[in-house]
Amino acid sequence: MQLPLPLAVAYSGGADSTVLLLAAAQRWPGQVHAIHVHHGLQEAADAFEEHCRAVCEQFGVPLHVRRVSARNAPGESPEDAARNARYHALARAARDAGLQAVLLGQHADDQVETLLLALSRGAGLPGLAAMPPVFQREGMVFVRPLLALPGRAIREWIAQQGIAAIDDPTNADTSFTRNRIRHLLLPALQEAFPQYRETFARSARHAAQAQELLEGVAAEDLARMGGIPAITALQMLPRARQGNVLRHWLRTAHASSASAAQLEELLDQVADCTTRGHRIRIKVGHGFVERQGERLHYVP
Repeated sequence: MQLPLPLAVAYSGGADSTVLLLAAAQRWPGQVHAIHVHHGLQEAADAFEEHCRAVCEQFGVPLHVRRVSARNAPGESPEDAARNARYHALARAARDAGLQAVLLGQHADDQVETLLLALSRGAGLPGLAAMPPVFQREGMVFVRPLLALPGRAIREWIAQQGIAAIDDPTNADTSFTRNRIRHLLLPALQEAFPQYRETFARSARHAAQAQELLEGVAAEDLARMGGIPAITALQMLPRARQGNVLRHWLRTAHASSASAAQLEELLDQVADCTTRGHRIRIKVGHGFVERQGERLHYVP
């Protein structure tokens, strides 16, 4: 794809983002910046920042550092809190610098880990689609150019070049689920199914295509209801299609998502709405889905 310039590389100082930064700087000289997000979650965070400054100075790449508070809120996992803070900081730093896109260093092994993590949680199609190569968040375009490249190839290349990269000690901490997948499952998969990276990536693409079709159907169904779920119109659809519409409405209109149990309860209540006085009030995300007349509304 043709990437918009100038652009940024999300630069942690690790091997993946270092390879991506050097490749981008070589491909688009003078058009590439680096953004380093200082989470402040490790004692070595200041040393990570200094390393990134030294590498960027060596290769003549402008560096922007953003310090964030990545503490998780009640009910939010530490990983989700750090990721959300990171994306927010990357998008804002890129906008402030007048950049058009941000490149991310996730590779083929990261994609497999994401898919296995989704399977372990019983995820639906959005989770099984894993990480998209291109997406938008907070008005910024994010691109993952390395998704087809194994992590081993990245590590081997940077070792051959003799370029220093940070080895984050938390990557070895198997108290994190993703690290257990990386250190315990991936070696077994390599031995049993040597082509697992390619086949898993193909399955993720199939899931993404199926999800795209479902999104289109949901958007059409919701548009026929005037953009707000109507109980009578929902009842005329098959149950699976009702759930598809409601998930789409919650996500696109209210940035919320229902658990499997919450959605099943909501669908049961919609099915039972045979009288005007039937009341619906179900907790979803940080709010409630309520019946107001013949329509469903989300109340934060």
